[in-house]
Parts: sequence; structure tokens; C-alpha cells
Amino acid sequence: MTKTFALGAALALALSAAGQAQPAAAPTDPQIAHIAYTAGQIDIAAARQALQKSQNPQVRAFAEEMIRDHQAVNDQALALVKKLGVTPQDNPTSESLEKGAEAKRAQYAGLTGPAFDRAYAENEVAFHKTVNGALQSTLIPDAKNGQLKSLLSTGLKLFREHQQHAEHLVMQLKS
Repeated sequence: MTKTFALGAALALALSAAGQAQPAAAPTDPQIAHIAYTAGQIDIAAARQALQKSQNPQVRAFAEEMIRDHQAVNDQALALVKKLGVTPQDNPTSESLEKGAEAKRAQYAGLTGPAFDRAYAENEVAFHKTVNGALQSTLIPDAKNGQLKSLLSTGLKLFREHQQHAEHLVMQLKS
């Protein structure tokens, strides 16, 4: 099992494109909204898979927390884009995220018991590290709308807590 997270790598590569020889344009607010929403949906889908596969009460509680929190943030994001009259815009980053997520879910479909639990928890650590880094270094700074920037900043605080919770879960599963 690899500890790298294809999804996170795709997000990091796509968002770091600005540092390449041919700089890519910074993502627009509609693209940022779609990237953030897609990342939330991916984590919700991973948590639902965990609820279907895991019998571990700690893993299940964590998965329920991911669904609750990411759905709440996504609901706020949808309300904001509706209020602003903005349509989230699909983009190569969000498309890459979804393709990577599908591959990861397929990989985890073959795992059971403690192997699945460890893979899910480790994946959550890597995913949140990557998403938190992208929020801090790219998505929040590039957001032009103050309300979107504020929502992303609030999400970052929550997702840092998720990362810590996931790290704690990994340690529990190793004992």
C-alpha cells in the first residue's frame, strides 16, 4: 500500500502549475468554488465508503464527522454561489481530482478490515494535508470575492482539525 495520495498529488500538481516555466493563470473564483466543492464531495464519498466497509467504531465516527462537516461547508458554498449569482466552473484541477478519487475508491474497494481502516485513515491525513496546503497557498490568496475567501478560511480551520483527527486515528490504528 502506498502512502501517497493520487488525488492530493493531482491537486498539488494542478495548483502548483503557476510555478512552472509557462505560468498558468490563477484560478478564477468560479473555478476555486468548484475545486473546493469537488474536494468536499470527494471526502464525503470516501467517508461513505468507509461507513460501508469498516466495522471499527473510531473509523466510523471519523467518517460520520467527515460527512457532516464537509456537507455543511459544501452547503454553505452552494448558498454563497447562489447568492452571488455565480456558477461554479469545472476545470482541469477539479476534473483531475475526481478521476483520482475514482481510482482511489476502486483501490480501496478490494481492502477489508484493518487494512481498509489504515488505508482510509492514512489517505485522510494525506488528503487533508494537500487540501489545506492548497487552500493556504493558492485558493484563499487567489480568491477575489471576500465572502468566498472568508468561507475558504473558515473551511481551512476546520480541515486542519480534520487533519489532526486523522493523524490521531492513524496512530490508534497502528497500536
